[in-house]
Amino acid sequence: MALAAALCFGVAMVLQALGAQRHSPSAEGSGLLGTVRAMVNLPFAAGLLLDALGFVAQLIALRSLPLYVVQAALAGALAVTAVLGAALLRIRLGRAEWAGVAGVCVGLAVLGATAGAEGHKQPGTAFHWMLLAAVLVIAAVGGFVWKLREPVRAAVMGTLCGLGFGVVGLAVRVLPAIHGLDLWPLLSEPATYALLAGGAVSFVFMTEGVRGGKVTTATAAMVLGETALPAVLGVVLLGDRTRPGMLPLALAGFALAVVGALALARFGEVSPVEEAPAEVAEPSHPTRIG
Repeated sequence: MALAAALCFGVAMVLQALGAQRHSPSAEGSGLLGTVRAMVNLPFAAGLLLDALGFVAQLIALRSLPLYVVQAALAGALAVTAVLGAALLRIRLGRAEWAGVAGVCVGLAVLGATAGAEGHKQPGTAFHWMLLAAVLVIAAVGGFVWKLREPVRAAVMGTLCGLGFGVVGLAVRVLPAIHGLDLWPLLSEPATYALLAGGAVSFVFMTEGVRGGKVTTATAAMVLGETALPAVLGVVLLGDRTRPGMLPLALAGFALAVVGALALARFGEVSPVEEAPAEVAEPSHPTRIG
């Protein structure tokens, strides 16, 4: 399910980038209205549908795997984006990009082999409210930096997006179990609203970061934000562990997957290759002007 989520998110990233690129900030404005307009087109809508499917797969994975494994797998969506861009959009991958793809694949394979079961620690209710408060802080900071200039703006937007997705992962892990059709435990749970708000805020910030043009900066910041801090919190607060004696190997696999994703950060947005304009034939005789 984690790999299926990465596949959905990787393909969605291509579609959303193509859709968002049709509405540049200079043409539509850099405010919230411009961001909404960038989302209203067929490629972006198809990407959102894939995001929804990927989110369901992510929920299933988070209920049975350690948080650090799932978050690293989601960062591996960049490998899917890179390979898809090379195959469909005639984008040439260099040695560094192919090394990044290999690093992500090997790192995730190592993580899968060394991961133990998900932790069963349950932080107190205060932590659930802290997740919701974290989303509000992320949204407030995003509104404050909305008018900053690039590349600082892209780096902050990407980081906030990654942290928002990290909150989503943590919120899923602390949600109560559902028995039958009794939804009251979910409706009365602050983590439920942290999950929904965190996902929405992250999508807005990532869309705006892509539209800003500094794609590599925004995507690299997003990868770090959604992997590093949530992984640490999963170990410390939720009790995630590796298989006995495999912690060093798991750390190496995690680092390899993240470094590989960072090497592929420029594929956070994929642009179709523009065909060169046809050459205009020169006239065989000089043209008189006058």
